Amino acid sequence: MSRDRGGRSSDESTPIQRGPNPPTRSDGGADAAGDSRFGARWALARRELRSLRSEKTIVLALAIQLVIAAFSSFLVVGLVSLYDPSAVDGYETEIVVTGDDPEALQQLNALAAEQDGLRSSVAADRAAAVQAFEDGRVAAMLEVHRNADGRLVVEATVPDGGLETTLLVVQLQELLESLEHHEHVANAEFLEEPPLTVPEGGEASPYVEFTYTILLPLLVFLPVFISGSIVVDSLIEERSRGTLELLRVSPLSLVDIADAKLLAIAALAPLQATAWLVLLAFNGTAIAAPIPLVVLAAALALLVTAAGTGVALLAPDRRQAQLCYSVGIVGALVVATLLPEHPANTVAKFAIGNPTATTWLSLAAYCLLAIGGYLAVRAGVARLEADAL
Repeated sequence: MSRDRGGRSSDESTPIQRGPNPPTRSDGGADAAGDSRFGARWALARRELRSLRSEKTIVLALAIQLVIAAFSSFLVVGLVSLYDPSAVDGYETEIVVTGDDPEALQQLNALAAEQDGLRSSVAADRAAAVQAFEDGRVAAMLEVHRNADGRLVVEATVPDGGLETTLLVVQLQELLESLEHHEHVANAEFLEEPPLTVPEGGEASPYVEFTYTILLPLLVFLPVFISGSIVVDSLIEERSRGTLELLRVSPLSLVDIADAKLLAIAALAPLQATAWLVLLAFNGTAIAAPIPLVVLAAALALLVTAAGTGVALLAPDRRQAQLCYSVGIVGALVVATLLPEHPANTVAKFAIGNPTATTWLSLAAYCLLAIGGYLAVRAGVARLEADAL
C-alpha cells in the first residue's frame, strides 16, 4: 500500500467510486445495453427454473397434481364416496328407529326407505333398539318423540368418532332435513303466510358436482399458491446466501432481478393449469372454456407471486417470510368468501360453459388487480436500498 508525501495512504485519500447499477455504456450504445440486460434477465429466469428440479417438495407437489389430473376418473369415484356415500351403488347403512309417536315414527321410517344408501327398521320399543345398536346389528339409532310444545324431537345415537361415523352423520343429516321439510309442509296451515312453492329438484350426478366444484378449482388454484411459495423461498435464499449481491454485479438492477424471478415462476401456474385441463379432457371431463381458466390462473399467479416478492424482500428471514405469506393466503381465502362470486364458482362456471356477467367481470377484476399489484411491487422494489437487503 503506497503513501503520499503527507503520510496518508492512497486508500484513505482516494474515495471509492461506485458505478451505476445497471452499468451504462460510455459509447452511448443503448441498443446493445438493452440486449445485454434482456440476455441477463433471460439467463436468470432459466437458472431459476432449472433450480426447481432440486427442490424435492416442489417436485413432489407437481407429481401429486399430475396423478390427480391423470387419474381423475378413478379418484372422483373414491373421493365422492367419502362425502356422498349414497353415490356408490350397493352401499347401504342399516339404522333403527323407535319412539312414542307412531305417526312421526312411520313417517321417518318411510323417508329413510326413500333415501339412497339407507335401510331402516322399526323397533318394538327403546330397549330393543338399544340392544340392536349395542350388538352392532345397526349403525345408528333414531328416537322420535314430541316435547311439551308439540314439536318433533329426534335424538340420534351413532358410534364414536371415525371416518365411518362422519359418513353416517352426512346421511342422517340429509334424512333429518327431509323430515324437517315434511313437518313444515304438514304445519303450513298454522303459518301466518303461506310458504313459497319450491320447484322439484332434478337428478344430478354427484361425480359432476365434485369434479367441477372441488377437483377442477383445486387443480387451477394449487399451482398459484405453490408459485407464490417458490418465489418467497427463492428470494429469501438469495438474500441469506449473499448471492443477491453477486447478481447485482451483472447488468441487472434489483428491479430486473425481482422481475426475472417473479415472471419466470408466475408463468409456471398457467402452464400447469393448461396441462391439467388437457389431462382432464383426456379422461372424459369436458372443459367448455379452457382459455378463460388459463387466463384466470395466470392473473392469480401474477398477483400472488408479486405479493410473495414483496414479502420476501421485506421479511427478515425465511421463517417469518413463509409465515407472512401463509397468513396472507389464508386471509385472501377468507376475503374471497365475501366476493359477489367465489373464485371456485368462477372456475366451475367457465368449465361447464355457463358464465354470467358477474363471472366475466370477476375475471376482468382479477386481471386488473394482478397488473396493479405487479406494478405496485415493481415500484416498491425500485425504491428499496439494495445495500440494506
